[in-house]
Order: sequence, then C-alpha cells, then structure tokens
Amino acid sequence: MLANAPTSFGAYFRKRVQDTPNDTAYSEPDRAPEGPNTWRTYSWQETREVVDDLAAGLLRRGLKQEERVSICSSTRVEWIFLDFAIACAGGATTTVYPNTGADEVDYIVSDSDSVVFIAEDKTQVDKVVGYEGLREQVHTIVVIDPTGVALDDRVVSYEQLREIGRAHLEEHPEVVDEAIAATTLDHLSTLIYTSGTTGRPKGVRLPHRCWVYEAEAIKARNLLGPNEVMYLWLPLSHVFGKALLAAQLSYNYHAAVDGRIDRIVAGLGEVKPTVMCGAPRVFEKVRAAVLTGSGLKGKISHWAFAVGRDAAEARRKGALTGPLKLKHAIADKLVFAKLRDKLGGNIKFMISGSAKLNPQVQAWFHNAGIIVVEGYGSTESSAIATVDEPSSPTFGTVGLPVPGLETKIAEDGELLLRGPSIFEGYHKLLERTAEVLTDDGWYHTGDIAEIDADGKVRITDRKKDLFKTSGGKYVSPQKVEAAITANIPYVSQAIAVGDGQKYVSALVVMDPALLQKWAEKRNLGHLSYAELTQRPEIHDSVERQMERVNARLERWETVKKFAILDHELTVESGGTTANMKIRRSVVSQQYQDIVDGFYPKED
Repeated sequence: MLANAPTSFGAYFRKRVQDTPNDTAYSEPDRAPEGPNTWRTYSWQETREVVDDLAAGLLRRGLKQEERVSICSSTRVEWIFLDFAIACAGGATTTVYPNTGADEVDYIVSDSDSVVFIAEDKTQVDKVVGYEGLREQVHTIVVIDPTGVALDDRVVSYEQLREIGRAHLEEHPEVVDEAIAATTLDHLSTLIYTSGTTGRPKGVRLPHRCWVYEAEAIKARNLLGPNEVMYLWLPLSHVFGKALLAAQLSYNYHAAVDGRIDRIVAGLGEVKPTVMCGAPRVFEKVRAAVLTGSGLKGKISHWAFAVGRDAAEARRKGALTGPLKLKHAIADKLVFAKLRDKLGGNIKFMISGSAKLNPQVQAWFHNAGIIVVEGYGSTESSAIATVDEPSSPTFGTVGLPVPGLETKIAEDGELLLRGPSIFEGYHKLLERTAEVLTDDGWYHTGDIAEIDADGKVRITDRKKDLFKTSGGKYVSPQKVEAAITANIPYVSQAIAVGDGQKYVSALVVMDPALLQKWAEKRNLGHLSYAELTQRPEIHDSVERQMERVNARLERWETVKKFAILDHELTVESGGTTANMKIRRSVVSQQYQDIVDGFYPKED
C-alpha cells in the first residue's frame, strides 16, 4: 500500500495541491462574537502559499530535520497550516492540549526537546516564556494571536513568521522543495503525548509512514464520496484529529475548521456539512438534550423515538408498511427532520471515536435516521485502526480493520495490532516500549476484544481497568459508566468503583447546563451548581433512573450505592486528562472517604 505512495506527509500534501489546486480545502469562521459567522475559504493552492511561507520561516529560524515544534492551540485553520509547514520543513510536530497546565506543558516541551513553541495566544505564551529551563532549548516562540504579547527576537507573531519565510523564499526559492525531498517515510513526523491516565504522559513517536499509510488505507475503505464537507472541531492535539488531516489528503474533502465547542450547533447550521466526527460525549449530550425536554414537546419527542425504534425493528424484518409507516412519517416531520436540521440538514453519517460509544446511544440516532458509526484506535496505532461501515453498521462493534492492518486476540483476550500505522516506540522510554511492542511488531493495545465471523472487532473491556468484586466476579467499569450516562441524561460523568466490595458503586457528576435548565423551571435558578447537586429531589431522581441502568447490567454489575459530587472533574483538579479522560487512580484516591462511606466497616 505504501509502494506507490508519496514519500512523506509533506510530499502527500504537495501531491494533493498538484492534483486539485483549485478545489476548496479549508474554510474558517471570522469568529464574530455575536450573530452568524462568515466563513472564508482556502483552495489547495492558497493553502500551499501559506504553508510554504511558514515552512520557509521555520527553516530560516534554524529548524533542522526531525527537530520538534510544539503546537499549543485550540483547533483552528492556522494549526493545520503550521502542521503542514513543519512537515514540509522536515521537522516533527509535538502536540499540546491548550487546557494543559503550565507544569505539564513545560514537561512536554522539555521532554520532547522542542526547539520551537507555537502558542495560540498570550495565555499559552505565558506557560513557557518565563520558564528559565526552556530558554536555551526553545529558541523561537510563535504566537498566532499576539494580542497583549511583547514581541522580540525570540517571540514572533504568526504573520511575522510568514514574512520571514517570504523573504527567505525570495533568496532561496527551492528551500522548501529541498526539505521535502530530503524527508522519508522513516523520519519522525509527530510526537504525540498520551493523555497520562496513569501518570506522566508518554511521547508516542509516529514517523511519516504512519500518516501516509493512514491516508491510503482509509481511502481504500471508500467511506466518503466526492464533494464531501466535514465539520472539523475535534482537538488537533489528539491523534484522531491528526488522522483526519491525513484522510483529507486522500479523499479531498472540504474541512470547515472551528474548535469552539460552544459554537458546534451554530457552526453546523452555517456550514451544513455532510460528515462529522466526534467523541461519544458529544452524541450523548445531543441525546440528553432531547430526552430532558418537558411539556408537550417532550411528550412528542418520546413518542417519536418510540415510533422510530419500532420502525427500525420493522425494517430489519422487512418493509415498513401500514399504520407504522404513517406514524413514522409524522414522527419524522415533527421530530427527526428538526434534529437533522440542527446538524445542518445534510449529514450523511457521523463517526464516533476516542472512546467507546454506547450502543444504546448509537441505536437512538439510528431510529431518527441519523447514522453514527464507531471507529477504534489509539495514539500508538495512529488513531484509525478499525471503522464500521456506514452502509451496514453493526451496533456495538468498531468495524473492520483498515486494509493492511493485522489483528489477533491474545490468550488473555487482549487485542493485538500489527501494520504500517503502529508507532516506532515511546520517546526516551525503551523499557516502556518493550512492554507493549514485541520484536515482531505486534502492539498490545491493552483492550479486551472479540472478533466476529465477519471480521468486525468488538471492544469489551479495558484490561487494566477491570476490577474484581469480593464475590469473585470481574466488572468492566466502562460498561457500567456507559449505562449510567446513556440512561440518566442529567449525568455527564460517571466513575464506577469496586474497592473490593461485593457490590459496585458509582460517583456521578451532573451536567451543568441541563441541571441549570432543570433549576430554572422550578424557580431555583439562583442556587449554585454545588447546591443544586445536593438537592434531595435530584438524588431521588437519579436513584429512580438508576433502576433503568441496572436493568441493562448483569446482576453482579448493578450499582447498589452512588454519590453525586458537588463539582465537576477537571484537568486542574487532576481528575481528568487534557482530553477529558478520567484519571481513575487519582479520582479513587481523592474520593476514598466517600467510597469508604458507602460500606461502613463493622466493629
């Protein structure tokens, strides 16, 4: 698959420009604070002009082959242009989540040996500019939005970097071409630090072959048609976002780029995309917003989705006919069409990744005529290892492996992967690499899985997260947590705990927006989030809905005790990673007193 492919990520970008120079590559909003945004488009040729300026600017500032450039920014079109520029200059991108604390930013920049730091704004600049330990190592800081930033010989703006590059290209017109020609599939392309759920994040080394292979392999799956528009809001600091940039080079879709999560709904209406990728929580929140509707609208929505469920079952058995066909047409007009309009009206399907999607949520969207398929991968596998077929999704599976990627199940049930997209190792951590990557190239994912007769993969557990009750039964916390968030709309986070007890317990966090909405309807809007979470009626409501959760679990998995936290789990508190994964060990320690209180010790 790599035999006839471009020889680097930068070369792949150049090939896309050469093949379709006038096609729309990207669009970005004007970021107007109020009202609808106006979107500016860039053709592939226009994109190349910006990228060449930036690449030449980096080379002029002294960037050498495989030297790391850290990007600490939210998702925006400049992030993409800079990433392409780093690739074309022969450097390697190190990604940093913008919500990462200063200490961890300094650790990542230092550990990666980054020589250039790209910051979105003053907030990100401040995380490194005063850190003396990085002064000699980081010779250049580039700031995308320089408002309030003191620029000097070391700190330059994004536009200044372009100016430096344009001047360098005038003197040396071939400098970027020469850097691309000198870069091979084996050179380091990206150094992505894992979320660090169990300690310090590890740098995952991904050479150019990973992204070239991802582009070719995903294209071979024929998931997308011509003239697709993708709404790209996912964090580009995450490997999933990077994989979508690779896929774009092979599919040539138009990416509408805006990482402002609070504008997703508005942005969808403005862009009207055909495809969107997201994390499970996004789909859960859309579903929760509908399910928590009250009054006549709420009753109509519940009726419509019941009809949708019956209609989906009827279609599986044959055709949709008779009274059910009429009821479904009414439900579609009153509810489903409006939901599709909220997504822009043109969505063909959506892909969920980065964590496990609850099949119940997936089926709910399907009942409304909206296809959500699940994919699977990790940073170590360059994100997309498997993805389900939109034309024939199998709920609960993550689909077939991409072409050229081998899969097998170890004796203990762990999923193993081998192929061109597998990482070359952890940065400076040879022993940790040896723990998960065998000499013959098999990567131990840490996930327990099954492979069905059709070759589709089903992830059942996370190996390290399984806990054993005192009754001898193994419990998957993800399964319990997914059941809670899928069946209790007001819950945004859930942590299942065992603590050696016979029963499973849970810590739950309420969704602030939905909780506020509940409070305002009851004239309680003046109360704080913490006060609302501890209202007895909230506890009673969760307790009643927990019965629905337990009905979907095995007897030994059912939740017997729970507590509602009076605050959210955050990066600052150490409860979540930068990409919002729960740090189980930290949370368990922080709330040990609550867990202990579930089961008072006997005298």
